[in-house]
Amino acid sequence: MVLSGLLAMMVLVACGGAGDQEDPYLWLEELDSPRVQEWIGKENARTLGVLEQEPDFADNLAHAKELNNAPDRIPLPLLEHGVVGNFWQDAEHPRGVFRETSRADYESPQPNWTTLLDLDAVAKEDGRNWVWKGMDCDPITHTRCLVRLSEGGEDAVTIREFDRTTRQFAKGGFVLPRSKQYTAWVDADTVLVSREWLPGEVTVSGYPYIVKQLRRGQPLADATEIARGDQADGLFTHPVLLADGGGRRVNLIVRGTSFFESQVSLLGGSGPMMLAIPPKHDLEGMVGNHILITLKQDWTTDGATHAAGTLISLDADDLIRGPRQLRATAVHAPGPQETMQRVLTTRNRIVVTSLDDVRGRATVYTPQPDGSWSAAPVPVPDNATVNAVDADQSGHTAYLSVTSFLTPTTLFSLDTATARLASVKTAPARFDSSRYVVEQLKVAAPDGTLVPYFVVRASGMRYDGTNPTILTGYGGFGSSSTPGYNGLLGRLWLARGGVYVIANIRGGGEYGPAWHEAARGVNRQRAYDDFAAVAQDLITRDITTPRHLGIQGASNGGLLVGVQLTQRPQLWNAVDIAVPLLDMVRYEQIAAGASWVDEYGTVDDPAQRAFLESISPYARLRPDEKYPEPLVWTTTKDDRVGPQHARKFAARLAEQGHPYLFYEAIQGGHGGGSNNDEKAHTTALEYTYFQRQLM
Repeated sequence: MVLSGLLAMMVLVACGGAGDQEDPYLWLEELDSPRVQEWIGKENARTLGVLEQEPDFADNLAHAKELNNAPDRIPLPLLEHGVVGNFWQDAEHPRGVFRETSRADYESPQPNWTTLLDLDAVAKEDGRNWVWKGMDCDPITHTRCLVRLSEGGEDAVTIREFDRTTRQFAKGGFVLPRSKQYTAWVDADTVLVSREWLPGEVTVSGYPYIVKQLRRGQPLADATEIARGDQADGLFTHPVLLADGGGRRVNLIVRGTSFFESQVSLLGGSGPMMLAIPPKHDLEGMVGNHILITLKQDWTTDGATHAAGTLISLDADDLIRGPRQLRATAVHAPGPQETMQRVLTTRNRIVVTSLDDVRGRATVYTPQPDGSWSAAPVPVPDNATVNAVDADQSGHTAYLSVTSFLTPTTLFSLDTATARLASVKTAPARFDSSRYVVEQLKVAAPDGTLVPYFVVRASGMRYDGTNPTILTGYGGFGSSSTPGYNGLLGRLWLARGGVYVIANIRGGGEYGPAWHEAARGVNRQRAYDDFAAVAQDLITRDITTPRHLGIQGASNGGLLVGVQLTQRPQLWNAVDIAVPLLDMVRYEQIAAGASWVDEYGTVDDPAQRAFLESISPYARLRPDEKYPEPLVWTTTKDDRVGPQHARKFAARLAEQGHPYLFYEAIQGGHGGGSNNDEKAHTTALEYTYFQRQLM
């Protein structure tokens, strides 16, 4: 929510002193007013005048464009009824094309793709900067699909029905104008839609809460209401379709009362029927008669207790007969150092990827006649990250990718009937990895908790404290930070003598729900202390010193490094703050901020407000403190976190006379750009900044 004019001037926020005072930079919360655009233009010109003039920038940009558009990248598969689809962007198609081929042809060295939709041509015809946000196909015909298109990368989308047979947008098909909106098919001519039907029909965080049924050819105004949440809900109410490979479908309504809690109702002939499942969970899919759910909290039902982090199955027939009396069967129960990552479903089986001490694992589960599940471990490479890519719900094939810091990504096909892997495609090496090694180290946080981190370094590195080092982390929302191959990191950082470190701090999901809970809300300082402990350990080991140590984080990670800048400015010489949250006193009133109260807390609670004020980077800046020069960057089209945080932070740095660099890309949503070249530009700016500060 953006406040302006007299109302905005009446809003008081904490500015870090004793008591509240008026925020002089509320006007920078105006999204794109002329005075804001003028301010952005001046700031961008100043920053680009510095970084683009650095000797390494042109070379960094050339490498970034080359790798972002490389023709030998792996085209990731999207399986739909035995056909492989792929969305592809390159220099010739910056906005991208959606294309398809057979599975056998896809696994050949040079697939013969058929282009279904050319987004560059559509954008030119429409006069819009369309960004692909995916599509959902009708599970009956598999040919009619709802395509989601975003203007410049924002979360709000326009939805248009596409016919894969004619390769055209369907005549008389569904068209849903721009909104933050969510859909689910009911049948070939009916969809459930959650959107802002009338102005103001959104939650406090700007998301829809009313679900209606819309039939083909029916005006939006005539859609029939099916369910609604409440404007006070922290997230959104939306429809979900669970479908198995045999044609069975179950329509659900999910009401997100907060970011981590939701109520699930089964749609039946008499309307929605709420299911008696715990509020903290994730719906994962459906195989045969089994509905799959990952628990985010302990749950006791039918006399059995299932721990948080467990994947369970519910019998669909039992659920329909008695949605309040449920019997759950454990499918995958993680060990003490394990956390589940993703679930894929084929026609008859489940594929679970997980982390065991932040190392990738995969397992195939098969339902047994007695209701239990048998497990077959998949022989994936050790010390690597295993990502679930996609699976064929009508067959028995799944695709997994395996990657590590020093090994290019390999795509494997997995025969779920035998749990056997077969290499399908391997990305080429982008740098000479034989010169480097990876270590997993651990350090004790102030409260004694062991915090793991990965170090990527030259095998012959001297421990003399002079090694330029980038430390990154996330530590929020139960999201895990895992190793992955990055050609640009190898070329532009490691090859120039740099060290790269990922910290697996609390607040993330590396060790399951408890690892996240340990640093949620008013306990969040633990995540910041974990991160600082890793930094201090790097210094103690003589890997680096503050003069050569930089940190990077985006979104919640941007908040992480913003806090580190203000709490421990003496530890760093570079701080890359990307698409960040920074004003934690007003975050609930900016973009979708109100949806994250479950993660951060609320200023409406005095104790939580006091904590938010204590960590808020915007509130904690001091004119008498010496800070390293940060790079603060965002995008105008970010309608999730919002560019307002970064703008106001830069303005306060300027007011207090601190050095800083600020850049705001016009396009890109909650990311670095709306196409590969725009992303290459922001990436080149980041590497140039680190080289300038640390090398």
